Amino acid sequence: MAIRRALVLGGAGMLTGCAERLVAGGWHVVLPCRHYAPLAADHHTGNGKAIWVEVDWTRPQVLATKAARVLGAPADLLITWLPDDTLPPTLRAVEPLLAPGAPVVEAHAARDRWPTPLPNHPTHHVVLTPIGYAGRTRRPTPTEITEGILHATDRALAAVQ
Repeated sequence: MAIRRALVLGGAGMLTGCAERLVAGGWHVVLPCRHYAPLAADHHTGNGKAIWVEVDWTRPQVLATKAARVLGAPADLLITWLPDDTLPPTLRAVEPLLAPGAPVVEAHAARDRWPTPLPNHPTHHVVLTPIGYAGRTRRPTPTEITEGILHATDRALAAVQ
């Protein structure tokens, strides 16, 4: 079986659960992040692995260079959860690291306008909005966020196969 590679931007924060599940599923996951946060040891069994890369979101070209060194081949998937001001330049910088047609899954809070997606990569948006129940609202839990992003990731991968 060919190695599947994923680039998870922001994977040491709220995307940790997604990164752990990809690794558990045998993916080679590169995690450019500001802070080192190793994944739980039980997610490193089998063929999957995670590699952390220290980055500064204000230097997207340096991020892309560091990520390229450890990816080893084009990424089959990109998952992001970045601030609005750093998302467009970071996407442009990492686009050359993606395999042709590799899907992009973007997670973000509700917004009025969307950044221009990468034209050669299908983009799937996960909008994280407050959840209403019994006249109250709450933020999604980390588990709900992980499940929502992974559901979008499964749909994105199925669409390109």
